[in-house]
This record gives sequence, C-alpha cells and structure tokens, in this order.
Amino acid sequence: MPTPEALRALLSTPGPSGYEQAAARVWREAAQGFSSDVRGDLMGSSVAVVKGRDGGPLTAVVGHIDEIGLIVTHIDDDGMLWFAGVGGWDAQILVGQRVEVQAAAGPRTGVVGKKPIHLLKDDDRKKVAEIKDLHIDIGARDGDEARSLVSVGDVAVIAGEPVELPNDRVISRSMDNRLGSYVALEAARLVAEAGGAPGDVAGVAVVQEEITFGGAKTTAFSLQPQVAIVVDVTHATDAPGIDPKEVGGKHELGSGPVLNRGSTIHPRVFQALRDTAEAEGIAYTVEASARSTGTDADAFFVSRGGIPTGVVSIPLRYMHSPVEMVQLDDVDACARLIAAFARRLTAETLFER
Repeated sequence: MPTPEALRALLSTPGPSGYEQAAARVWREAAQGFSSDVRGDLMGSSVAVVKGRDGGPLTAVVGHIDEIGLIVTHIDDDGMLWFAGVGGWDAQILVGQRVEVQAAAGPRTGVVGKKPIHLLKDDDRKKVAEIKDLHIDIGARDGDEARSLVSVGDVAVIAGEPVELPNDRVISRSMDNRLGSYVALEAARLVAEAGGAPGDVAGVAVVQEEITFGGAKTTAFSLQPQVAIVVDVTHATDAPGIDPKEVGGKHELGSGPVLNRGSTIHPRVFQALRDTAEAEGIAYTVEASARSTGTDADAFFVSRGGIPTGVVSIPLRYMHSPVEMVQLDDVDACARLIAAFARRLTAETLFER
C-alpha cells in the first residue's frame, strides 16, 4: 500500500504547535475535494462538513494537526541558536539531527550540536543530554549573520521525508498526529463518497494539542457536535520495552484500530464503535484509560453541557521521534471504521446514560 498522497503531503509539511498554518492549508485544500463547507477559525483549526440527509446527529471526527518542534530562544554572538522544545522531547533524540528552521525568508537548514564526546569529562559522559546543553548551528559566520537569517521565536522541525518500509510500514516525523488529522479527513471523504450519513459529519483538524488543547477547546465549543470521535496515536506494544500491562492493553502494528474504554469515554459511543467494527469485519483492540486520555477527547467531553466522546487510536512505534512508525492498513481501517460508525447514527440514536 503506497503512502496516500494527502498523508504524505501532511507529513512533509512543518507545523509545530501554534505554527500550524502551512499544514492547515494542505488539509483544507485536500478537504475541498469532497466538501463545499471547508473553513478555518481564529485559532487555526480547520473543519470540513459533509451534509447529512435525515436529521441525524452532527458527528465530529477530530485529529490534531500540530506536531512537536523546537523554538529559537536566543542567538549568540558566535551565530549559534539556542532553543526550547515545543511539546515533549527526549533530548537524546535531538543530538546530531538535521533540522529546518522556519525563518521568514523560508526554511533554513541547521544541525543540532553538543560538546563532542572527546572533550567531555568521564562523569559528563555518563549524563543524559538536556535541551539546555544543545544548540542549532546554521553555518553562520557570527551572530550578526545568524540574526539576519533567523529570528528569536522562529520554530524548527526535524528534516526528512517519509520513508516506506516493508509490510506497508512507513516512518516519518509528525505521525503524531498528522495521522489523526488525515483519518478525520479520510473518514469524512468516505462518508461523502457513500452519499452522506443521516447527520452532518465534520472532519476536524485542531491545533495546539501538544501544548494546550486550545484548538480542541475552542472547536468543541463553537461546532457543538452531538458526538465526537477523537483520533490519535497510541504506543504499539510490539516494540522493545513496551509493556501492555503499563499502557492499557495489547495493540501491535497491524492489529487495527484501538478503541479506548475508560472513565471519560462515553460508554454508548464505545459500544457503538465496537458494534460497528464487528459488523464491518474490522479487527480492533481495546485500550483502557483510568482517568484522562491525554488526547483532545479530554477537552471535547466536557465542552458546554458535555459531548459524548470516543477515542480511536492508531498503534505507533517510537512516538515523539523522527522515525515514528505506523502500518498503513491500520490507518485505513480507522478511517473505514469511523465512516461506518457515522453512517449508522440516526435521529433516533440516543446517548443519555
């Protein structure tokens, strides 16, 4: 299965939290292929609506379009850029990476450097690198040249295009969570291709999940869906060091959508997703969450008077790294499941507890 063109475009476009404009433009352009109602808001979140036929509930399918990144905090007189993380980073992953700084005049290539191992004292060699010990080198002669090319507040992402591997597996940065925004797009497209659903279906790409849940909070309030399905990634349990007992269940690459079940997940939404998967012959697994899910569902389910919310996740290896790995048939299965779920909801569907 080749990487879908829309997914490849999303993965290749930079968009750290708060700086998602370029990725949002890619998403909205793709949505115009099936929806006549595509819009953005003041936060930068995007919505594409497929009109319903029979007065069914408005279903929001939500993925966040932001990714983790870096932000320039200081440029020293030697031309080195010092930075902070936008979202959660393991600093060890950053050492030696090539990055693209999103400067006003266009992307500027740089490398993440640190003091060479040859010059470290014995005790320092045993220490884990911290972001404060790292810098970005863009090859500038001095601080004046660096400041003419890059500004404090510019963001950066890891450089690199998606790479296809055997068994329909793909690696890339920003899988978390361009995958979710792509599934929201694809589920809405499938509904449109099938002639619509009983109610409106809104594909949604929200911003700032990695830092504030800001896009989810504002979109949940303004869109007012009757039901929401949040799509995100979860840790694949077939990678070394991942214990199913600690991550809420067993879900390997290729095992299909992961349905979240827990205290903040609406039980009727979970049951409807599970019933849909079984009716459609879609393999799935179940993941338990005791409190919050760590996804945009945590903002959606408490919006206004409450929104019945479910979470569908995609198994992913090496989260928050430049080599996040996914199996494409899991992505496809998530979109098909959610599209079928939306098409089964009618005006008589009830979510009262």
